[in-house]
Amino acid sequence: MSYLEEIQVKNLDHLGIVAGLIDEIGIVKIINNKLGIDVREKISAGTVVKSILINGLGFVSRPLYLFSQFFQDKAIEKLLGERIQPDYLNDDKIGRVMDELYKYGLNDIFIEVVLEVIKKFKIDLKYSHLDSTSFHLDGEYKREEDKEKQEEEKIIKERPIFIKKGYSRDHRPDLKQCVLDLITSQDGDIPLFVRVGDGNESDKAVFGKVLVEFKKQIKFDSIMVCDSALYGQENLQLIQHLKWITRVPMTIKKAKELVQNIEVEEVKDEDKEKRSDLNLESYTWKEEIVTYGGIKQTWLIVLSEKRQKSDLEKLEKQLSQEEKKSQKFLKEIQSEEFEHPQAARYKLKAINKKLRLLEIKEVELIETYSKKKEKIYKMISLIIKKDEEISRKTKEAGKFILATNLVEENKLEASEILITYKNQQSTERGFRFLKDPLFFTDSFFVEKPERIETMLFLMSLCLLIYNLGQRELRNCLKRVKKGINNQVGKVTLRPTLRWIFQCFKGIHYVILNGVKQIVNLTEERRFILSLLPASCQRYYL
Repeated sequence: MSYLEEIQVKNLDHLGIVAGLIDEIGIVKIINNKLGIDVREKISAGTVVKSILINGLGFVSRPLYLFSQFFQDKAIEKLLGERIQPDYLNDDKIGRVMDELYKYGLNDIFIEVVLEVIKKFKIDLKYSHLDSTSFHLDGEYKREEDKEKQEEEKIIKERPIFIKKGYSRDHRPDLKQCVLDLITSQDGDIPLFVRVGDGNESDKAVFGKVLVEFKKQIKFDSIMVCDSALYGQENLQLIQHLKWITRVPMTIKKAKELVQNIEVEEVKDEDKEKRSDLNLESYTWKEEIVTYGGIKQTWLIVLSEKRQKSDLEKLEKQLSQEEKKSQKFLKEIQSEEFEHPQAARYKLKAINKKLRLLEIKEVELIETYSKKKEKIYKMISLIIKKDEEISRKTKEAGKFILATNLVEENKLEASEILITYKNQQSTERGFRFLKDPLFFTDSFFVEKPERIETMLFLMSLCLLIYNLGQRELRNCLKRVKKGINNQVGKVTLRPTLRWIFQCFKGIHYVILNGVKQIVNLTEERRFILSLLPASCQRYYL
């Protein structure tokens, strides 16, 4: 045997961090306890799930049918266990495990993982955020029509989802889709609840039911935060025993009146510094007690200076565009010959429907004759501004209303309501992660709705692992009061875990004459490992 044949070099990179976080949570054990272990199988279901999560957080965007290739140059035995080979992870094995996961119940498994994370890592659940997004898909996904007519279905469905067209958050209304509802903690953006819905599902129809189901599954006194899709009389009745903060849609008459007529309070000098410390210096507000849908609430009418400036600029731009458009309409209607007065006025009415801030007004309808000596009518008109509409939009600029049922003894400070709602972006960050081109959303080649639901479940587990690792790292950096260099060489206490993954590129697992060792483990990498859970350190040290 030559010297070269006695050397094996495998890539480890950041995958040991991912594997360590999976171990720290106990995902493999949870899956194996749920699905069982068959001693005849070369690899357990829990280990297959671990391999999928490692692949998903490998950021190589490889679909499942190239899954085993991902591990060809990786330290697979170090990551997954001794004697495990890449060819054990073939598409048949992965498909069977995905089907078993779906059959057992994706929601039950996810909730158990979440409860373990909450308990072990002491996740603060004072606030939780709900939002939804859509994933567009290719393929037919035909289902029996009679199944679609089920009424009053449970929010956790006993049937697979329907892949169909609906309101697309990806601006692809031409494609079929499914919907993902996600609840995250404000502390670390940890996914707490995941639900996959039909492609044509409406947020207004399901958000109240989703929150009720979440509270049944996780017994914590969390204040639920959601956008205006939650705010409706039916939903408010449904969640009247929960604590919530949401945005009030401007379609509600009372909201319109308040935004038009109420003046937000001037900031007192002693409050300016406090608002600056909270990063709220550009906000002013006024509180009102309102009863809507039979629920007593605090409404916070907020004015954002930045948003006001943006809204007024948009209004000015819209007015300029309508002026150009209305000049064309004016020229068109004044040059046209009409057989009857009603035809001219019908045309004018149709034109004005296309305008919002301006109006073409009839000045005079002249009776005359055409070149063929036929009686015709010509309209003399002019353009006028809709002053009332422009004034309304000017008053509304930069204003929005937040509502909460926390009143009287449970009352929250106005600043806390606003800061909490601003943190609604925690779910949006999760959606950006799941839709990243480097993530394995390409794996949506699967043909069955059941597999799509399972894939979204696995992707959500990846999001949980990623955000948990990032939270732990940032909390440790804060405790030791020592930062690390970011992408541009500046010291930060809040690095992204993706940057940490980049920092670990080039770490190898080497076997030389039977001796196993990790190479390229620098002092900086050792320091980062010291900030992560012990399970991560075991893959490197």
